[in-house]
Amino acid sequence: MSELKLMKGNEALAEAAIRAGVDAYFGYPITPQSEVIEHLMLEKPEERTGMVVLQAESEIAAINMVYGAASTGKKVMTSSSSPGVSLKMEGISYLAGAELPAVIVNVARGGPGLGTIQPSQADYFQAVKGGGHGDYKLYVLAPASVQEMADFVEDAFDIAFKYRAPVMILSDGLIGQMMEKVTLKDQQERLSDEEVIKRNDSWATTGKTDRKRNIITSLDLQPDKMEAKVRNLMKKYKQMEKEDLRYEMIDCDDAEYLLVAYGSSARIAQKAVVLGREKGLKLGLLRPITLFPFPKQQLFDLADRVKGILSVELSTGQMVEDVKLAVEHKVPVEHFGRTGGIIHTPEEILEALEQKIINNGRTRHHPTRESSIL
Repeated sequence: MSELKLMKGNEALAEAAIRAGVDAYFGYPITPQSEVIEHLMLEKPEERTGMVVLQAESEIAAINMVYGAASTGKKVMTSSSSPGVSLKMEGISYLAGAELPAVIVNVARGGPGLGTIQPSQADYFQAVKGGGHGDYKLYVLAPASVQEMADFVEDAFDIAFKYRAPVMILSDGLIGQMMEKVTLKDQQERLSDEEVIKRNDSWATTGKTDRKRNIITSLDLQPDKMEAKVRNLMKKYKQMEKEDLRYEMIDCDDAEYLLVAYGSSARIAQKAVVLGREKGLKLGLLRPITLFPFPKQQLFDLADRVKGILSVELSTGQMVEDVKLAVEHKVPVEHFGRTGGIIHTPEEILEALEQKIINNGRTRHHPTRESSIL
């Protein structure tokens, strides 16, 4: 049976990993995600399911352990926070180039540099624009609740194995540290070695039987073959955009102004929508659940119906660039965010919308609409 608990986001994610039948976790502690590895150590999943949990000597070691284990077809994951994820970037690029399924969790904190241990969304560019070197992308899930921290673990592994690609869960210190009720799924059994071989023997290093050798590498010194490999990656990313885009629309049917926000900012923006409507402003919220793929077409379509868009982020402005690209100058797009670990309030978001878009005279005129704001 499923189980209802009160947990931190980090704890819920760790417990969900055990229950999802994950084979191994390799990580290194860093605030504000240390509860992930702490919960795994305390729960002793090697006794519950046989899951391996290992604190590596560094973030670089951890991601390379993930590479090695993923090459055998096992379900493996790691987690860190912003500076630690930066150290993992070379290994993440290798995972993408070698077409290996794995899950990487970033419970983001403020930067640049060591920055602060407080929440931030300033890792958006790093997550959705590749981050490491070369032509690749990550499928990126952005949880907005403790429940989604738990649910997205299994979702991430489903995507990782569907496309043989690394997947990132991009959270932040607010979601990771907050406590909420969470419904945990029943325990799944880890796949046996025989089941892993049956599922992944066509590509994984499961032990050569009656097939050609499977060679796991991101290296190809022949330009034509390397180009073909990269083209194949691009096809995967196009397929992700067609088949696995995820987003949520709130009060968008009659909206005249639109907020775009993900993760913790979306929770706060949703309250701003409520406050705005109480004042007579027809606000809506588009929440990207996947940051890549990004809901470009949905934004493009909404831009025909709204007078202005405000991108709300815990950063100085990163996702706003993708919002602007999606709407193709159809409508004014502005950004509002806080940084340094300061979390914006619904009232601040509403004030920013009024100052930057509603009252600045730059909203597009719709002849068929009333121009006054109720």
